[in-house]
Amino acid sequence: MPSQQPKTEAGFIHGETGTQSLVGYVVDVRDPAHGRCYLNVGEQHLNRHGALHGGIAVTLLDNASGTTGSLTVDASGKAPFLTVSMNTQFVGSGRTGRMTATGTVMGGGRSLLFISAELRHEDGTLVATSTGVFKRVPPEKLT
Repeated sequence: MPSQQPKTEAGFIHGETGTQSLVGYVVDVRDPAHGRCYLNVGEQHLNRHGALHGGIAVTLLDNASGTTGSLTVDASGKAPFLTVSMNTQFVGSGRTGRMTATGTVMGGGRSLLFISAELRHEDGTLVATSTGVFKRVPPEKLT
């Protein structure tokens, strides 16, 4: 079965990975300083208590952070970065509506970056934050 090519339109990436297609988030690479992920949260993203599932929240934070790292070396946001470690703090309850995760580089060097991220509901409510260490994958390691 041939793999589908990700759809990139005007700085947005759709369906690049199986996880992205399954969960339904969109990656925004228009801002070179901040990778973003958007998700229109529906019933399928909620836990048994009717709140955004923590795993989905972490997925968005992780992807926004990795994209932020990628943007430091590649304007398309597709240079591979791996998560070395990540801590997440859940500070509010997520609910249906649009969620946005935004990453920010806090420091680092050529191969390791320290990146923080926040996840907010469309009404501005802070749902979760994260801090992590992300490693650039050298091109020779990809093959």
